[in-house]
Amino acid sequence: MVSIIVAIHLLLYLLTILPIFPNYWFLENFSGVNLYIMEGEVWRLITPTFMHSGFAHMLFNSVSLILFGPALERMLGSRRFVFIYLLSGFIANVATLLLEPLTYTHVGSSGAIFGLFGYYIAIIVFRKQMISRQNSQVILTLAVVSLVMTFLQPNINVVAHLFGLIGGFLLGAIPYYNRKNLSDSIRSTAVWTQTKRKSVSFQSPLKLLIWTIIIIIAIIGFLSQK
Repeated sequence: MVSIIVAIHLLLYLLTILPIFPNYWFLENFSGVNLYIMEGEVWRLITPTFMHSGFAHMLFNSVSLILFGPALERMLGSRRFVFIYLLSGFIANVATLLLEPLTYTHVGSSGAIFGLFGYYIAIIVFRKQMISRQNSQVILTLAVVSLVMTFLQPNINVVAHLFGLIGGFLLGAIPYYNRKNLSDSIRSTAVWTQTKRKSVSFQSPLKLLIWTIIIIIAIIGFLSQK
C-alpha cells in the first residue's frame, strides 16, 4: 500500500505539471479549501492528503512515507495501515477546517505521516514488544525533531501536523491503553535519556556532527513547502 500511495502522489503531481492535462483543475478541485468544504465539498477532507505544492514537497513526503511506512504496514496489515493513514490525514484536515480561517488553503500528506509517527509512539508506549528498542529510539528522536521543526519553518500547516500526530497516537493507544504500561514506558524513557546524556561525551564529535546535519537536512526537506 505504501507503493500505491507514493504512486498516487507521483501521478497527481504529474497531472498538475504536464501541459497535456488540465493542470489547474486538479489543484482547484483536490486542494483543501476551508470555504469550499463548508459549502459541501467534503471530499476535500481527504484529497489534500495526496496533493503537493511542488516536486520537493512531493518527494520528501513520499520518501518519508517509504522510510517509515513499510514496517508499520507489515505490523498492521495493508488494510489497517491504510485505515490509520487516511484517518490520521482526515483528522488533521478536520482540525485545519475548525481552527484555521475559511480562506485557508492547504495540500500535503504531512498530517497523515505525522499520524504514522503518532501510531508508532502508541506502539512504543503500550505494545513495546512489537518494536525493538533501537528502532523506538530512532522513531522518538525523529518525531521530536519533526515536531520542533514544525514551529520553526514558514508556510507549515502546524494544526495538521499536531492533530495528525495526536490522532495517530489515539488510534494506536485507545484499544490498548494500560496505566501500568504507560508508567513503565515513562520510567524506561527517563532511564534511557539519563544513559544517553552520560554516554554522549564519549561519542566521536565528528560522528555526532555528521548525524545531526543529516537529520536536520532530512527534517527540513520533509517539512519544506512552498
